Amino acid sequence: MKELTSYNRVAGYLNKMFDLLNAEFFESALSRPTITIQSTPRAYGHFSLQADTWVSKLGATHEINIGAGTLARPIEDVAATLLHEMVHYYNYENGVKDCSRGNTYHNKRFKESAESHGLIVDYSQKYGWAHTSPSDKLLDFILQNGLTDILICRNEFTGFHMTGTGTHSGTDNSLPPRASSTRKYICHCCGNSVRATKNVNIACLDCNMHMIIEK
Repeated sequence: MKELTSYNRVAGYLNKMFDLLNAEFFESALSRPTITIQSTPRAYGHFSLQADTWVSKLGATHEINIGAGTLARPIEDVAATLLHEMVHYYNYENGVKDCSRGNTYHNKRFKESAESHGLIVDYSQKYGWAHTSPSDKLLDFILQNGLTDILICRNEFTGFHMTGTGTHSGTDNSLPPRASSTRKYICHCCGNSVRATKNVNIACLDCNMHMIIEK
């Protein structure tokens, strides 16, 4: 697969990710929304409650947006953000009110739904159960499907660092960026590569060469 350094390629890739996540975690119950890449300062993404946010001669759709300045995070964090918004979508479709306070405070209904759909959920007093991260099941899914990091983002967050993968996040500059939960091992003989969620001792059987972590 070509590296994800093109905006147009990334847009298509996010739609592919949606379809894969939809099949794995929602039994393909969600119709595909319009997935956008727009600036969302201090947020990683959003889901539009309005069913006709996008309209065409083919009909109307909701919108899921992924923040343009957050694309180049580790792929498991981007996938967790997309899945977070898909949980909102799923709850909306099933009549579950999962937010209050202008749709910023995530209640226990969101927590229960998110935890049953591949996410780990943490609490904050301001935003409730809003801060989500990938579960082991989601990490395994990412490895099994060969999802790769996105290597392009909009340069708009100079000056502060956002933590967590929920819709709303803090701006604590004292925290360093979280390292990727996955590691890429590569055979320097033939170029074959694999990803793992922990340090492993692995070899390429094609070349009988020890595979090493890509720096």
